[in-house]
Amino acid sequence: MQLFQESSRSETFNRGRIEVVCGSMFSGKTEELIRRLKRAKIAKQRVEIYKPAIDTRYSEEEVVSHDANSIMSTPIESSTSLLLMTDEADVVGIDEAQFFDDGLVAVCNELANRGKRVIIAGLDMDFKGVPFGPMPALCAIAEDVTKVHAICVRCGDLAHISHRIIGDDRRVVLGEKAEYEPLCRRCYEESLKEKKE
Repeated sequence: MQLFQESSRSETFNRGRIEVVCGSMFSGKTEELIRRLKRAKIAKQRVEIYKPAIDTRYSEEEVVSHDANSIMSTPIESSTSLLLMTDEADVVGIDEAQFFDDGLVAVCNELANRGKRVIIAGLDMDFKGVPFGPMPALCAIAEDVTKVHAICVRCGDLAHISHRIIGDDRRVVLGEKAEYEPLCRRCYEESLKEKKE
């Protein structure tokens, strides 16, 4: 059984498109982004990768998955920078898209209209289960959306939410396993009840 369906035509045919890989933390979003970008490089396509400058967890200049796979990237402050920096690219990769401004949606549309393959990875929901940043709109305009799942650390079912296990109510708190755990819907609801008791 193939986990990700991907047309080989999209790797060689120069027609603009938007692909989104979304899900909770620890679900393999960045891993899949890196896989697709490396395949595009093997296909001799010009690939450029970007991430929000705020994300310095593993590296300031690399996109790094939780499994420590990595690919060089350019950190940027604003989505509008992409329009200025991607002229030569056939494929544009964007990691942690939830941290970008809402202008990312129009920017990705413009890049796809220019004939570029745009591959985006990001959290679809924040730690409260609320749709996160530009991700819902990116999913709506994408030709292809792949939702990946982590495994619930409490029951082993498919997880869909990144449950924050530290007491901090800010929407953006960079972190890893010390700060977050993937939970399924039932276990997340149980964790909310436990906090109220």
